[in-house]
Amino acid sequence: MRVFVYNMREFDELAYFEEFTRELGLEMGYTEDAPTIDNCHLADGSDFISIITTPITAEMIDRFMDGGVRMISTRTIGFDHIDLHHAEEKGMVVTHVTYDPEGVAEYNVMMILAAIRNLRSIEERNRRNDFTLKGLIGRKLSDLTVGVIGAGRIGRSVMRDLSGFGCRIVYCNRSPSPEADRYAERMDPDELLAVSDVISPQLELNDSTRHIIGRDAFSKMKDGAYIVNTARGPLIDTEAMIDSLENGKLAGAALDVVEGEFGLYYNDCGDMDLSGTYMDRLRKMDNVMITHHMAFYYDAAVRDMVHNSLLGMRRMADGEEIPYRLV
Repeated sequence: MRVFVYNMREFDELAYFEEFTRELGLEMGYTEDAPTIDNCHLADGSDFISIITTPITAEMIDRFMDGGVRMISTRTIGFDHIDLHHAEEKGMVVTHVTYDPEGVAEYNVMMILAAIRNLRSIEERNRRNDFTLKGLIGRKLSDLTVGVIGAGRIGRSVMRDLSGFGCRIVYCNRSPSPEADRYAERMDPDELLAVSDVISPQLELNDSTRHIIGRDAFSKMKDGAYIVNTARGPLIDTEAMIDSLENGKLAGAALDVVEGEFGLYYNDCGDMDLSGTYMDRLRKMDNVMITHHMAFYYDAAVRDMVHNSLLGMRRMADGEEIPYRLV
């Protein structure tokens, strides 16, 4: 059984891939490049491919199948970059992974603190040797209400971590969560938007959640609220968010994910002209802090992502139930 790995990061993933392919009895080939229709042939003769958040189109799925690939495994929690409908039609197995959520939750709390303490503006002034205080006054987390949208593993971990700060925590979720109820008060979405000083979506991206935070949602928020997103960029209508930042409805934003990040994040784009993109427009705003989809990037998560991607392949080869199967 052979796996071909795209977007291999030799500096942090390769050692894990070598360890776990040896442990699970899999052969491996790899490239540091992202998958495209022009390099699908690299996986010819492989039973499985492993990818990250790079688009996998219907055309690419067909080409991979022609080369013998039977499973596409994305070593990410998100899977909106894969044409799942076409994969299901063609009988291509697709899996994703899960990993230790604690580091993502910690990163999310860090971003909340950075937003309410104006860290972006402080850093910008510091670089200019401007050590004045006017306009930099922050807020105390224990005085605020934080609204978490979604009570999955990461959302619940965020609520637990926030509970140590003494802030009020509220959440909305399609169904009750006894674990979330230990730390937060469940309420309907409109009520959450109205009472929260900080709003953090913790949802997967699909047709029902795309732009779930749009113009209507922003209009229902408190004046001077903050938005913090470490989940998926398109959960937020970016045009509506920019308008809300410009007109003062939002006090600030801390974003680890942004609409239109495909093709940018994880690449050196120093020679690219990003003028007019969401990235460019948001980076020009002093009250917006952006990091490049880094919340997942810690040692325990990287190890889990590689192991769980390969584990599904081994299970499929052995005719066993495949963990984290999507189609």
